[in-house]
Amino acid sequence: MDKVTGFVTGVNGNLVSASFSGSVRKNEVGYVLVGDERLKGEVIRINGDTASMQIYEMTNGIQVGDKVELSGQLMSVELGPGLLTQVFDGLQNPLPKLAEKCGFFLERGVYLDPIPDRDWEFTPRVAPGDVVTAGDAIGSVPEGLFTHLIMVPFDLTDEWTVKSVREKGVYNVRDTMAVLENEKGEQRELTMVFSWPVKQPIRCYEERLRPDETLVTQIRCIDTFLPVAKGGTFCVPGPFGAGKTVLQHMEAKNADVDIVIVAACGERAGEVVEVLTEFPELTDPRTGRSLMERTIIICNTSSMPVAAREASVYTAVTMAEYYRQMGLDVLLPPSRWAQAMREMSGRLEEIPGEEAFPAYLESVIASFYERAGKVRLKSGEIASVTIGGTVSPAGGNFEEPVTQATLKVVGAFHGLSRERSDARKYPAIHPIDSWSKYKGVVDMERVEHARSILKRSNEINQMMKVIGEEGTSAEDYIIYQKGELLDAVYLQQNSFDPIDAACDPERQVYEFDILYDVLTRDFDLEDKKEIRAFFNQVRQEFLDWHNTHFRSPEFEAQEKKLKDFYLSKVQG
Repeated sequence: MDKVTGFVTGVNGNLVSASFSGSVRKNEVGYVLVGDERLKGEVIRINGDTASMQIYEMTNGIQVGDKVELSGQLMSVELGPGLLTQVFDGLQNPLPKLAEKCGFFLERGVYLDPIPDRDWEFTPRVAPGDVVTAGDAIGSVPEGLFTHLIMVPFDLTDEWTVKSVREKGVYNVRDTMAVLENEKGEQRELTMVFSWPVKQPIRCYEERLRPDETLVTQIRCIDTFLPVAKGGTFCVPGPFGAGKTVLQHMEAKNADVDIVIVAACGERAGEVVEVLTEFPELTDPRTGRSLMERTIIICNTSSMPVAAREASVYTAVTMAEYYRQMGLDVLLPPSRWAQAMREMSGRLEEIPGEEAFPAYLESVIASFYERAGKVRLKSGEIASVTIGGTVSPAGGNFEEPVTQATLKVVGAFHGLSRERSDARKYPAIHPIDSWSKYKGVVDMERVEHARSILKRSNEINQMMKVIGEEGTSAEDYIIYQKGELLDAVYLQQNSFDPIDAACDPERQVYEFDILYDVLTRDFDLEDKKEIRAFFNQVRQEFLDWHNTHFRSPEFEAQEKKLKDFYLSKVQG
């Protein structure tokens, strides 16, 4: 079939209008031909015989009358073995290979195969005559730490009979591995690789389940007070420099998931460089090897327009769903992509909503977060995709549209505070303003009691700023010091300390029990000077305790020292 072609009728930034004589589909990929360059774009609106395309390259040099070719394919990603350890741009170009080909300055219009052309050791899982449907495994290959399933493409929804399948052996990723036939006699040759449209969720599972299992991050503030669930969603808004990237690193490194897909599509400079340089250096606590062995990084280059951020997050979530279909747990932390919608909405001259964001902002954000989830596969395995988006509201204003739209659909809110960040408190999550709908690792009734002490402590602190410490009663001052103790020894962690950087659930429960005992005791303390000295000493004993290995002799000795000290001041 001949390709549908047209010509450019208008250019507005990275939005190109083109007229076509054939059929056009929304989200179809097209190319604008500028000399020898083919600039990739996506159809985002159709009006009569004119289509509006967002171009994912710099549009310098495009003129009215330039030829446009449609590919006949929707905006898609390639799925198959070889994705792990790779660094892609928003269009799934492998950036290291792109740099090898183009040099320091990347050329526009260059698109490379995302799946490496290499051989894999294939083991069949079906035999001729077997009946399969979309998502069923026809075989597997070892991919690093995991068994990568070679699946029936997700668009083959009818029943297909296996006509032939390769024997166990080493084959190229593009070789035909099996031939399927349906009732109509149509045949389909399968390789290890197939494509899937990024805007269409992958739904080849048996049942969608309630996310009720805690996703352990080994960050005390999160796991105990603001938990996340496997297959759940959470939002991390905060001003620039409040520690979102560091928090992402620690979650990716220590979270109880199999695969991490980092969509660093919104950062423009330091953060992306930090991700690219530090992630390969991070050690996986599970294996002692590089964390990159179970990580995929997607980041836009500086030559790509803001609109490419949207393509990046959809590329990332499609990969996450693909690995979930193999029975794996996936964590996806995307960042700052709503700006793409605002820019394109403005260029399309749509009626703007609040702060010039499109009126459909909430529905688009909701549909994206709905792609997270915990599912039961046809095999009976339970797998999940957890999405934790970061937002950078200007000035840390959480009332702005993107943050508010996100908070309506997520299950946990981890709001970063400029005040806590400036005070060098890590993580800078505000423990009172933030919330979670999920169950944590510690008994929630006791956690809520501790949170009430923290809230009362904060109220007393605000009062002392007005009337001073002298006007505060000894009883209130003790509550204030208890809240400060909780904040200092439990809500904060030292991410540079090899022991305190990660706190497993068993240790969290154990330490919280001791801390809760301190928070609920009445102490025989005479004046504010003694109260202050007592809690300062308790804080130091707790911090020294954090620096000992769990259940070690040093840990038990420090625990005894801590208990002996605070129990000596207990009333009665």
